[in-house]
Amino acid sequence: MIAENLSLSELVNFTNEGINLQGRRLVIHDMHAIAELRKDLFKILGTENTRRVLTRFGYWWGKADAAAMKRIFKWKDKKELLKSGPRLQTLFGVSKTKVKELIIGDTPDSFRMEIIWENSVEAEEQIIANGHTNTPSCWILTGYASGFMSFCMNDNIFFIEKACNASKSPFCSAIGRTAKAWGEKLDPHLQFFTIEDIQSKVEKLTDRLKKLSRDNDKHRHKTQNKPCKTTLFHTEIKSTSFLRVLDIAKRVAPYDSSLLIIGETGTGKEVLANYIYSCSSRAGKIFLAINCGALPETLLESELFGHTEGAFTGANHERAGIFEEANGGTVFLDEIGDMSAALQLKLLRVLQHHQIVRLGENQPRPIDVRIMAATNKDLSSLIKEGTFREDLYYRLAVVEIQMPPLRKRPEDIIPLARHFVSKLSRKLHKPNLRLDISCLDCLLYYNWPGNIRELENAMERAALFCSGDCIYPDDLPSSLLLSDKQPKLSNTRNTTLLRELEMQHIEKILRITGNNRRKASELLGISQATLWRKLKKKQ
Repeated sequence: MIAENLSLSELVNFTNEGINLQGRRLVIHDMHAIAELRKDLFKILGTENTRRVLTRFGYWWGKADAAAMKRIFKWKDKKELLKSGPRLQTLFGVSKTKVKELIIGDTPDSFRMEIIWENSVEAEEQIIANGHTNTPSCWILTGYASGFMSFCMNDNIFFIEKACNASKSPFCSAIGRTAKAWGEKLDPHLQFFTIEDIQSKVEKLTDRLKKLSRDNDKHRHKTQNKPCKTTLFHTEIKSTSFLRVLDIAKRVAPYDSSLLIIGETGTGKEVLANYIYSCSSRAGKIFLAINCGALPETLLESELFGHTEGAFTGANHERAGIFEEANGGTVFLDEIGDMSAALQLKLLRVLQHHQIVRLGENQPRPIDVRIMAATNKDLSSLIKEGTFREDLYYRLAVVEIQMPPLRKRPEDIIPLARHFVSKLSRKLHKPNLRLDISCLDCLLYYNWPGNIRELENAMERAALFCSGDCIYPDDLPSSLLLSDKQPKLSNTRNTTLLRELEMQHIEKILRITGNNRRKASELLGISQATLWRKLKKKQ
């Protein structure tokens, strides 16, 4: 798992019975209520004790979230686990949190992390409660970062806020290091991470605060419309390899130079060709595509170049070919590596002279088309074997674009899967269709030999098989669950056996509690919503 793949809709389960994060109960509170509480704390406890209480509250909140992240996911590396804390703060609406710097050295004292909080809800609460201040006031956020990183690093990490929106800075920011690394700079702040000198009434208040919402102002979060790096596939592209492809595509789109797209089956070669066409000066004019490997030679020649009446048996009338029909527009020749030698020669003449000759006549006809081609074959090997013309290759590949396979761009797997689920929700009239977060590792650890096309088909299969509006690992194709790299669901038979044992245990607890689901969920250590879902899946 990587931090950017965390999604609120998959992480948190919203039901009529409440809200939970993978079995952990969550509560929603209003920002203005917290601001009023903050104001009361100042009056009752004073500034220092208020800061201490709120810092401790954030500290335990951060530790709880860190424990949940370690329990639920298998992380790509330690850095991605650490980044999940800031990502959760963004998802929960407390701020738009960014990691500016993250250093993990050989010793704990080399740890250094700088976090930026944009649109901090705590700074806004401070301004509502007491107006602007001269000192940083994001104490809960600072405590959260300290608790989260301390749990992940298995060492005490202390964050000190150096700028705050409440003190009229454009954004809030904090730096986290160990006590030894901070040295004397930590001394004025260390007292706020401890509770030894707080009176008993503060301890009681702290206990009460621990029961308050850990997802403060989730519904008041102002959604930040993160600009997509591209509109291709109607989803955000994150992988460097594919962003490089898009950069090349955008550069060549305005010009009429021929181009060749090379890549495995299912990588989206025709989608990229359409994208280039839509960015070109020929956008809005006709775009025609043909699969050169799907038709026999004679029929393909007729489709490409057209024919006169009587040119061959069955040619009862003259017909224009694709090159003529697309005049002024773009032609996309897919699987160009399957074209016969004779047709390769005719295509070479089209590229050289911008003319075609219909079957059954000798009159050349001028055409004005841009030609794009694609193949999943190694043309260099075909040229050596003598089955593909070298001169045609150089004519086609004025610009050559190599499409990376999906396994080489894992950052894009989850966004693409979510895009397909969103698309299927409209197609299948399931407006609330979504992926359960337990599916993400299954998708990430699969090799995807069929690339994007296989991913889209897998999502459609899962959408058809899921019993409700949520797609679980059981709904995915079995090949995904049997992946050698998949750490959790490597054996379908064992997985099924575990589920059966789990259901037997649930039924036993229900019998003991007289079918009281509230008591049963408490004994099982899960939420009522999770219990209800498990029972529903059995039906």
